[in-house]
Formats: sequence, structure tokens, C-alpha cells
Amino acid sequence: MPKMKTKTAAAKRVRVTGSGKLMHAGCGMRHNLEHKSAHKRRELKRDSVLPTSQAKKMKGLLG
Repeated sequence: MPKMKTKTAAAKRVRVTGSGKLMHAGCGMRHNLEHKSAHKRRELKRDSVLPTSQAKKMKGLLG
């Protein structure tokens, strides 16, 4: 049986923590930043944990 291949597109978007959770960079920090408050920009800068429903699918893609 051949090896399982990692979907590289998924691997570029998500990283696995030591406890097995999946972290991803949030959206909303690409453009139109000048009208967002500094508090909002700081909040968006942080990485966040994927919800369990999405994490289940993503772990399948990661292999």
C-alpha cells in the first residue's frame, strides 16, 4: 500500500500544537487596515485555534 501524502496546501495554512490542536492565522489582516482600530488589529494579529469540526477535516488532509 502506498504512503499517505500530505496535502501541502493544508500544511501551509495550519500548524499542529504540542497538545494536538490546530492553529491558523486569522483573516482580515491583508488590506483596509487604516480604518480598523489599533485594538482590532492587535486582536486579528493573533493566531487562533481551529474549531473542532474544521480540525477533524483538516487532520484528514494532513495525513
